[in-house]
This record gives sequence, structure tokens and C-alpha cells, in this order.
Amino acid sequence: MDTTLRTARPESPASASLADTAGTSAAQARSAELEELVRDDPGRFRVLTGDRPTGQLHLGHYFGTLHNRVRLQNLGVEMFVLVADLQVLTDRDVADDLTGHVEGLVLDYLAIGVDPARSTIFAHSAVPALNQLLLPFLSLVSTAELGRNPTVKDEIAHSRQSAVNGLMFTYPVHQAADILFCKANLVPVGRDQLPHLELTRTIARRFNDRYGSGAAVFPQPDALLSSAPLLLGTDGTKMSKSRGNAIALGAGPDETARLIKGARTDSERHITYDPAARPEVSSLLLLAALCQNRTPEQVAADIGSGGAAALKKTVTEAVNEHLAPVRARRSEYARDRAHLRRILREGNERAAAVADATLAEVCTAMNSHY
Repeated sequence: MDTTLRTARPESPASASLADTAGTSAAQARSAELEELVRDDPGRFRVLTGDRPTGQLHLGHYFGTLHNRVRLQNLGVEMFVLVADLQVLTDRDVADDLTGHVEGLVLDYLAIGVDPARSTIFAHSAVPALNQLLLPFLSLVSTAELGRNPTVKDEIAHSRQSAVNGLMFTYPVHQAADILFCKANLVPVGRDQLPHLELTRTIARRFNDRYGSGAAVFPQPDALLSSAPLLLGTDGTKMSKSRGNAIALGAGPDETARLIKGARTDSERHITYDPAARPEVSSLLLLAALCQNRTPEQVAADIGSGGAAALKKTVTEAVNEHLAPVRARRSEYARDRAHLRRILREGNERAAAVADATLAEVCTAMNSHY
């Protein structure tokens, strides 16, 4: 197969939209099949997932990804959970309080139920062989392909830097190294992350074609699409650590109440669930519903004409009650920082052994093992 990289022809907005819709539909259908396969035989899957240590994880992370990680772990799927400390520098000049943020991330993982006996928690900077894969992988993609990545474009738009650094531009390839170093064959993602995963699949395919000598060195990982709907932040935009509009998992009851009290709503007193017409109100209803294991419509019916004050009171009580056990576990783990370091050190050792084996296989395939 010809693996020469070519620049694609520009697409019209209409054709690009149709292609995106078709691609998402196919990914959703495949994801539904994968869910059945995971339930039938979880041991055949290995998952790579993780976060950048840029601050405490929040409710958007919890309902969007963290809850699903624990579910997969408890089903018996092998999990690699990455603390992406090197990628902190993709959109900032320095990594402020990196040690504190790394420990906080591990705290959040343990508090929500990630079990280090069943899931490998590790850090980028502690696994040199993983990062060494970035070099051969970069040779398999073109600058045009990197420039077209929509997730990179969005990250650049929200970057706090005056210019884009090389790490930001090559972020999707570094993410491919994250996924492929452990030969993960399943990656939980949102729809906005599908272009990243498709590039990972492309890199795996091109490496196999170019160096595999008929054997597949890397799998082409599948996307397991999250079914969690989008939660808005307190300012009405996407909930994000970098935008300062999130409710952290480690926030106390009083801070949670203060943040929700300041959340944007609208002037209509009767509370209804209408995501298109009333996105801010609907997001708060959804948050309460997720915490109470109910539907947003049921929560809205209970509030009725109580207005924004009653809505925010309901949401505050629901969030604080749901997170109470998570916060209690987080507080307990925080008392023993040495335990956190030990968990990360042991995870680093396991991940490094896997990465070393993969890099040795890559060097053999590239005829550079000397």
C-alpha cells in the first residue's frame, strides 16, 4: 500500500459537514457494537485514558469521562490512566504548581473509584520510551494533516499564548504515542476527540504498512463514544478548568453553593427543560438529574414556577449529596501524600516496562536495534 503523504483537496463547508455527520454516525454505530463486546469479553480490551494536571477535575469530567472509566475498570477492562504532565506545556509558558496538580489528579482518581490494583496510573515524564515514540510517529504525518485537526484549532483559539508552540501543533501525535505505547485498542472519547483518534489510527496503519513486514505492530484503536451530554459551566459556556467556570470535585459544600448561585440562567420564572431555547437552565436541570438518577424533565416538573432560586437550591443539594462520599474519600486519601506518590511510582514502573517493550519492538521493525 502506498503510504506517501498527500495534502487533501479543500472541502466545501457543506461537504465537510456531511462528512463529519457520516463519520460520527459510523463511530456511534461502532461504539454500540463495542459496548456489547466489552460486556461479553472485557478481558480482550485495553483502554488508554487520562488528563492534563492543570487543576482539579470537575463535574464535567466526572459525568463525561471519570464515571465511565470506573465502569470499564469494574467490568474487567485493563485500564491505563495517564497523568499527562508534559502536555501541560502545550498551551502555557510554564507548568505552575505541577507537583500539586499531579497529586490532586491522583487524589481525584482515587476518590471517584479508580483502583490502582486494577488500573495503571502513570505520568508522561516518568515513561521515556513512550515519549521517544513521538519521533518516528511524526515522520508518518504531514504538517497539513496536523494543521487541519479541528481539536487543535479549538485549543489554539482558547490558548493563553500569543503564538502557538511546536508542542501544541504536534499534540495529536503525542496523544497517538500515549495510546499506542501500550497498544490500547479502545479509547473512550467525546465526538470532538474523534479527529485525534483517527490520526492515531492513521499512524498505526502507516507504521504497520511501512515497517511491519506483513505483521501488525500496532492495533488501530476504536473509539468508545461517551453518551454523556455536555454540561455547561457557570458562565453558560463549555465547562472547563481553563475558563474558570467549573465546579471542582474537591470543592466543599459552601463553595459549591456559591458557584451554583452565580450560575447564569434566564428571566423566565417557570422552569422547563429545553436545551435549544434555554441552554443554561437546561444544563443545571441536567446536572441535578445526573446526581439524582432522574430525568431533567422530572426535576423541572418538581421545581415548576419556583424560578431560578429554587432551581439553584435543588441543584446545590443534589450535587452536594451526590459528591459527599467522593469528597470524604478524597479527604481521607489527602492525609497520606506518601501513599499517593507510591501509587504513582508503582504505576510509572508498570507503564515504563510496557513502553520499553513496545519501543524495542519498534526499533526492531525499523531496523534500528543496535
